[in-house]
Amino acid sequence: MNDPVSPAETLRRSLAELLDGLPPRQAAGAVERLIANYRGQTPTHAPILRDRADVAAYAAYRMPATFEAVRSALEAFAATAPDFTPRSHVDVGGGTGAATWAVTATWPGERGVTVLDWAEPALALGREIAAANPALRDARWQRARIGADLTLADTDLVTVSYVLNELSEPDRAALVDAAAAAAQAVVIVEAGTPAGYARVIEARDRLVRAGLHVVAPCPHSAACPIEPGKDWCHFSARVSRSSLHRQVKGGTLPYEDEKFSYVVATRLPAGPAPSRVVRRPQIRKGQVLLDLCEADGRLSRTTVTKRHGSLYKAARDTEWGDTWPPGEPSA
Repeated sequence: MNDPVSPAETLRRSLAELLDGLPPRQAAGAVERLIANYRGQTPTHAPILRDRADVAAYAAYRMPATFEAVRSALEAFAATAPDFTPRSHVDVGGGTGAATWAVTATWPGERGVTVLDWAEPALALGREIAAANPALRDARWQRARIGADLTLADTDLVTVSYVLNELSEPDRAALVDAAAAAAQAVVIVEAGTPAGYARVIEARDRLVRAGLHVVAPCPHSAACPIEPGKDWCHFSARVSRSSLHRQVKGGTLPYEDEKFSYVVATRLPAGPAPSRVVRRPQIRKGQVLLDLCEADGRLSRTTVTKRHGSLYKAARDTEWGDTWPPGEPSA
C-alpha cells in the first residue's frame, strides 16, 4: 500500500500543473509586476490581479513560502497545546488558501473551513487547487472586504497571513479585534522585516488586551523585550524553489529561506515554551551560543559546552525558532 502524499507535496504538484501551458516568460513577467505592485512601486489604482494567468503565476510563486511560514507557526502552537485539534478554521485574507493547506498539514483530517478574501480570481483558483486536498474539498470560499466592517462567526482557529501589510491602520485594528472576539486561537504571520515585525507586535498587543495569552513564539505575554528600532524578532522557513522561483530571482540553489514574523495567541489552556531560540545558534569549537527570549520577559544568551553532556549535543541540533531546553514541557 502506498504511503499517502503529504499536503506539502500535493500542493507543489498542484501549483506545477497551474503553469502548464503558460509561457515561462509570461509567468515570470506576471510575478515581477505583481511583486512591484505589492511593494508599492506601481500606481495603486492599477489592477493587481488582471486575469487567471496573473493569479496562477503569483500563487505558484508565493504559496509555497506562505505555506511553510504558516506551518512553522502552527507547529510551534501545536507543541504548546498537544490535545487541541481545531474543528473549525477561518482564513482571513486567505487568497488562494496557503494557510488552509498548512492547517491540514499540522492537524490532518476534515474540519469546517472558510476562506475570506476580496479578490474573486484568487478565491476561484484557491477552490480549484483545494480539490486535490481531501481535507479542503468542502471548504467555503467567500468574497469579503477585510476591514472595519468584517464580522466573524465563532471558530476554533483564525489565521491571518501576509495580510496586515495591505491594510490601513484602522482596518488592521478592526481585523485583529474581530479575530480576537471570534476565535479560540489566532495565528498572525507577516514578512520577517522590521515593518512586518512592527505590525505583528501591534497585533500582539491588541490580542493581549482582548484577553488572549501569547503561546508562540514568545514564552510570555509581557511586552516584547526587543528595543524598537534596534532589532526585530523573526524566524526562517526553508522553501523548495521551483523553476519559476529560479527564473524570477536568478541563481541555481534548489531552496530559499522565507523570513517571517508571527504571533500565536489563544484562550485555550496552552502553555508557552520555557524559552525560545530567537537567533541562529552559533556553533563554535566545544560550545554553542544560544540567544533566547525567556519566560520572565527578558532576552539572554546562554553558552552550552561539552561539559553539559547530552545538553551539548541537543544544543548542536537546535535550530533557530526552537524551544529551549529541548523536550521540557510547557509551563
